[in-house]
Parts: sequence; C-alpha cells; structure tokens
Amino acid sequence: MKKIIALLLAALMVAACFAGCGTNETNTPDTTPDATGNNNADTPASDMADVIANGKLVVGITEYEPMDYLDENNEWTGFDAEFARLFAEELGVDCEFFVLGDWGKKFFELDAKTIDCVWNGMTITDEALNNASVSDPYVVNAQVVVMKADKLADYQDVESMKALTFAVEEGSAGQSVAEENGLTTIAKQDQAGALLEVVSGASDACVIDITMAYAMTGEGSDYADLGVGISLSTEEYGVAFRKDSDLTAKFNDFMAGLKESGQLQTLADKYQLTLAD
Repeated sequence: MKKIIALLLAALMVAACFAGCGTNETNTPDTTPDATGNNNADTPASDMADVIANGKLVVGITEYEPMDYLDENNEWTGFDAEFARLFAEELGVDCEFFVLGDWGKKFFELDAKTIDCVWNGMTITDEALNNASVSDPYVVNAQVVVMKADKLADYQDVESMKALTFAVEEGSAGQSVAEENGLTTIAKQDQAGALLEVVSGASDACVIDITMAYAMTGEGSDYADLGVGISLSTEEYGVAFRKDSDLTAKFNDFMAGLKESGQLQTLADKYQLTLAD
C-alpha cells in the first residue's frame, strides 16, 4: 500500500513539473533576430530595414520634365531622379523607378508596398498629409494656366476664363485648384496628356505645375506655340513615404546635409528650380 501511495505522489510531482515548464515556455517571447536584425517579439520590421534588406529603393514616378523624364539613352533623369539616386546611395541600395499608371492611386500603391515612396514633384496637400508621411518641402512650385501663346493676352484673370475648358491631371493639385476656382475640367492620366489636349485643340487650356510649364513651352521647346499664363496657386513639393515610416526622418536629415553643403542648390540650378526654405 505504501508503495502505491509513493508511486501516485511521484506521478503527481512529474505532472506538476511538466505543467510548470509548459507555462514558462509559452510565456517566453521569441527574441531571435530576424533577417532585418529586428527581434521578433512584437517588433515589426521598419521601412528602412526592409529597403536595405531588399537592396533597392522603389520610387513611384510619372514622366514629368524636369523632375523625372527619359533621356536620349532611355534612362530616367531629372531633378527628382538624380535626388532619389543620391538618397538610395546614402542607404547603400539601388534606386528603381516605378511608373505610376494612375497618379490618383499613388497612395494605394504606397500602402500596398508596390513602391517605397512617391517622389515626382508631389505637391504637399492635405490629402498627402492625411495619407502618407510627407517629408520637409524641397522645391517651390505653382499651378499655372498654359494655353496657346497668342491667346494669353485675352485671359488675365480667372473670371475671364470661366467659359474655357481645362485639361488637368487626375488627382493632381492642378485639378483641385482649377475646380476650386470654378473652372470646367477634363481629367487626363498625367500632365503630359493635359498638355497634348491643348496642342490638339481638344481643350482650351490646361493647369499644370510651373516647373513643367516652363520646361515644355515657349521658344525652342517641344511646344513652342504654347505659353504660360496666370498662376492659380503657390505650393511646395515633398516626398511621400508610408505612414509612420522611419525613412521620412532619414530623408529629412539627408536633405538638410545636401542643402548645407550646397549640393542640392547646384542640382536645383541645373534644372532651373527654386529650393524651398
């Protein structure tokens, strides 16, 4: 009888030991570093860590001179393209450009992680600030009217243009400011398409960024018979990263360094742009 009691007590002690050990194992967090160097315990990988692990910074753009456009070798160039490559070099990764087929869906592509940032003369708007982590401003811009040069003298204010039709880029600051001013708009895929609407005569005018307007119109340009009219707004460009991305602070620090060294001013002079303060 004593042997039976002793065996039962031993069995109970073994069971209690297993129960205790199981509890401790379940509650111990996994702190093994993952591929990005982060601990697995409730610590999501950062955007910067992901970019470095992937070996590339994917930049969302549209074809938009002088910010991003193809040169004679079919390579992306322009102020933003050169700036983005410098930042990618700072991160120690390649710079890959992804052409956004629909500018209005840029934040969807950003959230889906198709791209790591939107960097294409993006105006800092409430929409951008609500949907992304936006960098400090880097270039001053304005939304201007472009039309046939021989018509400019007839349209010196918004009221005189109320009967005209304006081509605008879908989801752009140009579309917003045109509609805010009560102008009739036709949305196109990009600013280049808006310009073509004016060239073909399908629209009376377009509202686009002043940076592109002066690069693409006037004597010696692709559209010599078009001219730049009145300005409808002034604004600033910024780079959009994902909400709470650690890339934003990294970029702001990097940009501040380029400004201090004068390198960013040299790049702005090359493309005839005005840096933001």
